[in-house]
Amino acid sequence: MKNYSKLIMLFLFLFYSGNSLSQVFSDKDITECNNRFALAIEKNLSEKSIGDIIAEVGKTFLNTPYEAHTLEAADEEQLVINFSGLDCTTFLETTFALARCIKQKKTTFEDFKNELQFIRYRDGKLDDYPSRLHYFSDWIFNNINKGLIKDVTKDIGGKPIKFKVNFMSANPHLYKHLKSNPEFVEIIKKHEMEISNREYYYIPQNEISKIESKIQDGDLIALTTSDKGLDIGHVGIAVKLSDGKIHFMHAPQVGSKVQITETPISDYVKKIKKHTGIIILRAL
Repeated sequence: MKNYSKLIMLFLFLFYSGNSLSQVFSDKDITECNNRFALAIEKNLSEKSIGDIIAEVGKTFLNTPYEAHTLEAADEEQLVINFSGLDCTTFLETTFALARCIKQKKTTFEDFKNELQFIRYRDGKLDDYPSRLHYFSDWIFNNINKGLIKDVTKDIGGKPIKFKVNFMSANPHLYKHLKSNPEFVEIIKKHEMEISNREYYYIPQNEISKIESKIQDGDLIALTTSDKGLDIGHVGIAVKLSDGKIHFMHAPQVGSKVQITETPISDYVKKIKKHTGIIILRAL
């Protein structure tokens, strides 16, 4: 019995150790998560609107280094959590999950893990690589169906747009899990067809300034792209600064850190030609 107990302890150590190849988070990630929950309790953030909570939590990640491909670390799909390095999507998802936990007063690391999985995966179920919401337009559609967000773009003057997505199925060699599991490509292709048949709404880049006053603090912002085969090129969070304008909080690119744009979001989007406009999502 004594040896059996030791084996159980060894298994648990290996499972939760940050050095284990099977592991998806570290002790530091648990600490970082709990620190944010402690700050939220100290500031009584749960009494604020969900949008205000998202904006406040997002600011705690300012200056966090950009890190790409963190979700591809394991050979099999697992719930990866990394507070030390973020790309634009993991920044948005991590912030959104924390904010939802704070609003619901569910502030344990286990609560956070459950919330992040619910947001990141189709219908909240982690079932291998294709179950992750890889295309952000699909992320939008599925999280609307879950009741987590509302797409307010049409209501504030958005114009119809359809995406013709096929980048992943056309370029499986660029994706670790598609290279090692070619049978996933057909599943991804099915999801791409579903996305391409939907109608979305967006605010064209030259019209963003006209509707800026209708964007709220903590709204989730998706930037549509002209890149062939793709739908959304970048995501981030709307924040209103002391100038009264809406700025964009995001993890820009490799070599940079989470930051808030110096210029309002309308000017930022115009600077990059491939960003054709924005979709505005409001947390519920």
